[in-house]
Amino acid sequence: MSEHSPLLLGADHAGFRLKESVKRHLLDQGLLVEDVTPEQIPDDDYPPIAHTVAEAVAHQDDRMGILICGSGFGMDMAANRVKGARAAVVRTVEEAVLARKDDHANILVLGGRMTDAEEANRITDAFLTTPYSQAERHMRRVDELDA
Repeated sequence: MSEHSPLLLGADHAGFRLKESVKRHLLDQGLLVEDVTPEQIPDDDYPPIAHTVAEAVAHQDDRMGILICGSGFGMDMAANRVKGARAAVVRTVEEAVLARKDDHANILVLGGRMTDAEEANRITDAFLTTPYSQAERHMRRVDELDA
């Protein structure tokens, strides 16, 4: 993640509380954060939030995002419709590392109803600090995804 590009953060109503906790955690580390969550969240309208984050991340190589909804699945599906976005629903630190390293995930998706704040912070830290693998097989697969 670039020092000059803020980490993008977005949530729907079901992910709002966890998003606020993760946001505090990131800000406490001195990271730049841009929260694209609308001030008034419609009950179920997560696709525009996911699209905003995915579009920004997909068009800037060193940009990353975090999306949070109730299960993580809705945001994940919406974000992955944007070419170049590689969103991954993550429940464990190990999954965060693998999503970044092997699959070059650029958007972390958390389930606000599935993950507690402490675990979300550990997952987020692992996601943000794990570099992409440069192994030929991983590079080839990411190219196939982005094609």
